[in-house]
Amino acid sequence: MAELSSLRTSSERSLHTDDSCAAASDQMSSGDDAALCGERTGRRSIHDLERAPSSLSLHHHARKGNAPSLRGPQDARPVTWLSLPHKSQLMILAMCRLSEPLSNTCLLPYLYYLMRSLQPSSSSSAETSRMAGLVVALFALSQFATSMPWAWGADRWGRKWVIVIGLVGSIVSNLGFGFARSIPALMLWRFIAGVANGNIGVMRTMTAEIVKEKKYQSRAFLLLPLIFNLGNTIGLALGGFLADPVVNVPRLFGPHGLLNFLDAPEGVAWMREYPFALPTIVNASALFFSLLLALGGLRETLPVKAGKRDYGLVLTSYMILSFKKAILPSWRSGYETVQLDDSIERSSLEKCVEEPAGNSLPQLIGPPTLLNTAQPSRPIWDRDVLYTLFSFALLPLHNAAFIQVFPLFLSTPHSEDHSASPIFFNGGLGLPSSTIGFWLASFSLMGIMIQLLVYPRLQAFRGTLWAYRLALLIFPFAYLIAPYLSLLPTQGLLRWLGIWLVLFLQVTARTFAIPSSVILLTNVAPSRRHLGTIHGAGNMVSSLSRTVGPALAGWVLGWGMDRGCVGVVWWAYLALIAGAGFLWSRKLKENGGHS
Repeated sequence: MAELSSLRTSSERSLHTDDSCAAASDQMSSGDDAALCGERTGRRSIHDLERAPSSLSLHHHARKGNAPSLRGPQDARPVTWLSLPHKSQLMILAMCRLSEPLSNTCLLPYLYYLMRSLQPSSSSSAETSRMAGLVVALFALSQFATSMPWAWGADRWGRKWVIVIGLVGSIVSNLGFGFARSIPALMLWRFIAGVANGNIGVMRTMTAEIVKEKKYQSRAFLLLPLIFNLGNTIGLALGGFLADPVVNVPRLFGPHGLLNFLDAPEGVAWMREYPFALPTIVNASALFFSLLLALGGLRETLPVKAGKRDYGLVLTSYMILSFKKAILPSWRSGYETVQLDDSIERSSLEKCVEEPAGNSLPQLIGPPTLLNTAQPSRPIWDRDVLYTLFSFALLPLHNAAFIQVFPLFLSTPHSEDHSASPIFFNGGLGLPSSTIGFWLASFSLMGIMIQLLVYPRLQAFRGTLWAYRLALLIFPFAYLIAPYLSLLPTQGLLRWLGIWLVLFLQVTARTFAIPSSVILLTNVAPSRRHLGTIHGAGNMVSSLSRTVGPALAGWVLGWGMDRGCVGVVWWAYLALIAGAGFLWSRKLKENGGHS
């Protein structure tokens, strides 16, 4: 079936769509992860299947020396989650993917209040906004600077250990950030967190190496962005509800809280000293669980390393066997000796494809997919590629900035200036971190629903470029109306309806735009063998935009607030960049055509 899927030349466009899923979470900042394309497998026609056997026969006969066999209509059935191969490996990898969203989004609901607590009391809200922008940007900056070194390390020392080292760094940086007591310390830990999460490309590479069969790739590549969006939701909820727990969760940590074991009169003492540490402790605990899974269950996929003994897998397998022998006496029947090289490996967390006799490890990957290795008919960095890369960079330039600016705007105290004009007005909404976390987490969850239920149908019905342009057209409207939320009455339903409208427009637009941009970038590649280079370049420009966007937006927000115009960052920066992105999309093409 893998060869049959890879040789369906008449449905090449759907193959492009499958390949595009590998990088769908690039642009979310706490992110830059995202919705993903719907699969096309079930939409291929019977006519396509009838034309495939001639090509299959040639390749299969040349490689295997026997005649091919076609199984009939059941081969065209849509792939389901249960039919995915190596599900345990994919799920462990997905758990490791939680590192970036938890590290990057957890602080957003309370960042304004954290910065205010570490600044002199005379500092203005504008200065707080500028410093918060720098703190957010440092994460993406260090990701940008270390993406290639992580990739080189993964090619030399193996994929698994690059992921393990990154998880260790994420755990340490989360704890350090939560207990930091100065702004320079916050910046240092944010930089370390970005370095530890520069290995996202390695996780995508492992996904491609675990699942090589084309028909499974849409589902397999959907896992990482799904987990990324889920991690965004969890991170925002944790940051909103667990920050300053003595105030936000008084029933547990307040003066009469259930967990105030020492009966401190003002609540749990160390939580009053470090009010923003609890969310990062919960993050670190979740990532520690991911680390244990990676050490004990994740298999190496780098070809030159895959056949070597992995002591983490050996130890896990030995523990599983020992447990079964101790708890289940029937398990001991039929066993005399345990061979560390083969038997233990076979009984670890996942039963892989059966291997030929004599190999020391099960084969993780099925038969290799036939690829067209011919030279591309056009240069790799042609005009279409560069146009698409530029559009790829414009999207996170405003999207990542919104993800950082909007929580700051919601946190900024409400202005009591009643002489405000439609242009010159100031202030925010003054919402507590728990309310901000609730709104952001709720709409992050809504984004997952749109990703699963709406986008695949829209993209299949109208095409990728149409969906991309629609999203780029929606963004400016969200940005144009956002600052007027501060003019709405502080009491009543109108303010909440306004927040709902802004978030609905922005989340819907980014859920459509992010996977579409990845598909377009994939389709514009001149050859399949250049997809890695094209997506590597896309990852770099995306990381650079996620660095510049929040830092510049924080500075513009502070500049506008100093001059009594909080809308400057929304109109002169976010809406302007989004509008430019829509106009630039007129230069893009729906179909690229790698071989």
